[in-house]
Amino acid sequence: MLTMTSFSPRWTFSLSPSYLSLRLLLASIGLLFLAGCASQAPMDESGRQVGQWDRQQADVEAFDTWTLIGKAGLRTPEESISANLDWNQHPHYFRMLISGPFGGGRNVLEGREGRFSLSNSDGRFEAETPEALMEEQLGWALPVTAMPNWVRGLPGETTDNSTHSYQLESDEFGFPSHLSQDGWEIDYRDWEKVGELWLPRRLVMNYDDIRITLVVNQWQPSDQ
Repeated sequence: MLTMTSFSPRWTFSLSPSYLSLRLLLASIGLLFLAGCASQAPMDESGRQVGQWDRQQADVEAFDTWTLIGKAGLRTPEESISANLDWNQHPHYFRMLISGPFGGGRNVLEGREGRFSLSNSDGRFEAETPEALMEEQLGWALPVTAMPNWVRGLPGETTDNSTHSYQLESDEFGFPSHLSQDGWEIDYRDWEKVGELWLPRRLVMNYDDIRITLVVNQWQPSDQ
């Protein structure tokens, strides 16, 4: 009688050193990619990240000589109008060209060391504050005294007078989102990167039934 014996072959594979090295390299790259994704700070659509405002705030405070070109919209219960702004700011001097409908043509508001003037086709006028001057001549006023700070995302300068106290709220990235000061409520709606600094691009200022929307079309440093 014949006896049949089954035979199960054994296959032996040997992995070459180059193959093992490739596997190790790919695994290392994968781990580095996952670590990078885990450590990357959250970012919004414009590119802002957590911690950027804290790192740049001192530089924003030092950025005190600039030109802002933009548009301001004024809305009250009676009317809704807008004007173009060409604003040149220095530590001890400012010049604001206001043109368009609610500017009533071309108005140049200037201030130097506590003296303020407004010039237009009717002449040149002076007052103790830029707000009083605009109210007298134009029938409305921007919060000019505090705006050089507000438009940079900073509170206005405070004094011992309690009316200059403020409350500042931040968004999820640590950037200013809402500022309350001197009866005004300022909301920061959009930001843009100017050189190495993030600066507001759109803000809305409310005081009682007055609403002013400022859109910045261009920020640029000015020579001293």
